[in-house]
Amino acid sequence: MKDAVIIIPTYNEIENIETIIRAVFNQDKDFDILVVDDNSPDLTALKVKELQSEFSEHLFLEIREEKSGLGTAYIHGFKWCLEKGYHYIFEMDADFSHNPKDLIRLYNTCSSDGADVAIGSRYIQGVNVVNWPLGRVILSYMASIYVRLITGMKIRDTTAGFVCYKREVLETLGLDSIKFVGYAFQIEMKFKAYLKRYKIVEIPVIFTDRTKGESKLSGSIISEAIFGVISMKFKSLFSKR
Repeated sequence: MKDAVIIIPTYNEIENIETIIRAVFNQDKDFDILVVDDNSPDLTALKVKELQSEFSEHLFLEIREEKSGLGTAYIHGFKWCLEKGYHYIFEMDADFSHNPKDLIRLYNTCSSDGADVAIGSRYIQGVNVVNWPLGRVILSYMASIYVRLITGMKIRDTTAGFVCYKREVLETLGLDSIKFVGYAFQIEMKFKAYLKRYKIVEIPVIFTDRTKGESKLSGSIISEAIFGVISMKFKSLFSKR
């Protein structure tokens, strides 16, 4: 069985993609990378194809026809990784908001310390966010509190997108039943793992806002997270009954 793979979803990340790929491959542990690109107009996928000639055994690319949301990109990637036989499957952004140097810490938390899900958490030790405006920090932090109150989860950073899953978790969550596409997708994945009593561990990381490219955050994504959590919790109670 193959060991570890990093899924990096992209849409117009031409300014970051080569640098992030090289940074991941520069770590002391060998990771494979799967880029899931939503047919970026800035030709992100073309740059990945160029890099594949250099990293032919470790860099892979899936191109989707159009921009369809972060959640569906990850579901596409999860299915690809499970089919290829990877044991540890990561979520990671392309824009360096997640530090590649933390990958090994996430990996060790699952491979050596017994976690089923390892989360790179901004809020497990205070607030570790760099370069965000205060309003966005407050919004993100309060969102995590809101999610904990609604769902009962003890996770401090419920919308975190820097995560390592053991394959057994992804095999049992019912990927086709995941409904949300933005921040709510991250919450839904954690909530389903929580309901199945998987061991979820948060490790502290420093989140640094992107310096290149544009943020994909939108009002509809925020709305989905706010109202989707209530719907998700209600459905979980109904299914138990």
